Amino acid sequence: MALSLTHQIGSLAGSPVPDSSAAGEAASSSATVSAAGGWKSPSANIRCATRKPDPTGADALSPPLTPSRSPSLAAIRPDLSVACKAFATDTAANTSETEEAERAYREGGKGGKSGEGGVPVYVMMPLDSVTWGNGVNRKKAVNAAMAALKSAGVEGIMMDVWWGLVEREKPGEYNWGGYAELLEMAKKHGLKVQAVMSFHQCGGNVGDSCTIPLPKWVVEEIDKDPDLAYTDQWGRRNYEYLSLGCDTLPVLKGRTPVQCYADFMRAFRDNFKNLLGDTIVEIQVGMGPAGELRYPSYPEQNGTWRFPGIGAFQCYDKYMLSSLQAAAEAAGKPEWGSTGPRDAGEYNNWPEDTQFFRKEGGGWSSPFGEFFLTWYSQMLLDHGDRILTSAKSIFEDTGVKISVKIAGIHWHYGTRSHAAELTAGYYNTRFRDGYLPIANMLARHGAIFNFTCIEMRDHEQPQDALCAPEKLVKQVALATQKAQVPLAGENALPRYDEYAHDQIINASQLNVDDDSGEREMCAFTYLRMNPHLFQPDNWRKFVAFVKKMKEGKGAHKCWEQVEREAEHFVHVSQPLVQEAAVALGQ
Repeated sequence: MALSLTHQIGSLAGSPVPDSSAAGEAASSSATVSAAGGWKSPSANIRCATRKPDPTGADALSPPLTPSRSPSLAAIRPDLSVACKAFATDTAANTSETEEAERAYREGGKGGKSGEGGVPVYVMMPLDSVTWGNGVNRKKAVNAAMAALKSAGVEGIMMDVWWGLVEREKPGEYNWGGYAELLEMAKKHGLKVQAVMSFHQCGGNVGDSCTIPLPKWVVEEIDKDPDLAYTDQWGRRNYEYLSLGCDTLPVLKGRTPVQCYADFMRAFRDNFKNLLGDTIVEIQVGMGPAGELRYPSYPEQNGTWRFPGIGAFQCYDKYMLSSLQAAAEAAGKPEWGSTGPRDAGEYNNWPEDTQFFRKEGGGWSSPFGEFFLTWYSQMLLDHGDRILTSAKSIFEDTGVKISVKIAGIHWHYGTRSHAAELTAGYYNTRFRDGYLPIANMLARHGAIFNFTCIEMRDHEQPQDALCAPEKLVKQVALATQKAQVPLAGENALPRYDEYAHDQIINASQLNVDDDSGEREMCAFTYLRMNPHLFQPDNWRKFVAFVKKMKEGKGAHKCWEQVEREAEHFVHVSQPLVQEAAVALGQ
């Protein structure tokens, strides 16, 4: 007997979904992945998981805007609710090299568009789209959602390809089951795919709806040698991502971590070679916690860190300390190699609470501070360089772009030391640009700079913490422009209001100086496919947002006009989602 629509879609609000693909396997609690935010992993090996902070806080929401009430929208709203049901009813709820590269991206590789401007919009898939049994979670709901997204003008989807699922049991044994099915679904609907090579643990970050540890055999190796995990000065171990200090050491059953990442990407390429360049147009390579190129400096789990604390340096495993000692000896200062700064405070301090980060006479601007921060940030750059060298070689001549995600750490941005960025590995201060070296590193590999917090405005954030996401986005845009690297964006937090949409549109146009010309972001990825997106008012606003993004910076239409034109796309989506909803109820 077919499962009811209520059962199939209700999981998006937290109801567990049994893994039907695992029928032949022994019953196991791991055969269910829950979408509930409070779902706890049964694994006892997860010591700590880093988490992207909620920069806005509970009181930082934009004021609600009165939605448009045009007669035609009112008429179709009952039908749009069917689309919502397909996902959530029962959940209660310069002509330069850069421009050429960006244009090539917008054209979508070998089989993409041509002659279209604007910024293509992608939508992130649920984190648990693939089950523990390597099947597709909520298959019919996802199929209905893909149809609706395509009809709305969305370019494609982004999906996490979890290392912890695909190579879970044994090294070198890959199970691509659920991903093969998801990719075929995307191809059927004509949606392009950004595939994220997710080499980090899922769980503990803002918005994480499930827990997926690192591969079982990797966790076993960390248990044997805890220094494979990032470590702070108090000895806390972080199991979300392997320490970059052991990148080139054969610590994973004879292979180095970088070799494991490369083998995984190579296996993905070989398994999905027929889709590369046409359906799969981008490979985003995970390089740290939350998939971002950074250190796990602000782990929120268990209350270790709270926004807007400065975080803590993560360089106290034996492999990182060995590298620090070698760097100090090479600099003729062996006494600098035994430890990181001991006066940098704790996770929840503010810059002026510490001797190292304070604006007057802070250690960050001392000879030792400059040495340490240079080493710490260079280790992160070298980590990115190593993995991109492999990725570029593996995906060469496949027609896909390669991207890297950088965190939008905007709190304490208005201070001199930029403490929160420093502990994360971005050597950015009032007197030094920390994002240009990252952009230059990406440029050497022809990679895309993917940046978050695009939807945020300065005044929405706590002013006492000197948060400045808009200024940060501008700095990054200028750095990528100087390095001639395409810039893509994501929103850091779920937002469905026109106020946030307008901010994304403005930021995507990259009007940062007089030399910006026709340059725009090469793509934007919207967070995330979930029940809220398909609520009637949110869906209407989203369709209008997608249309405005695709029109590009040359368009000068007001929101009201765009919404009227977007009604056509809302109408088009109606029969598609109705058909899907019928299938879901069978």
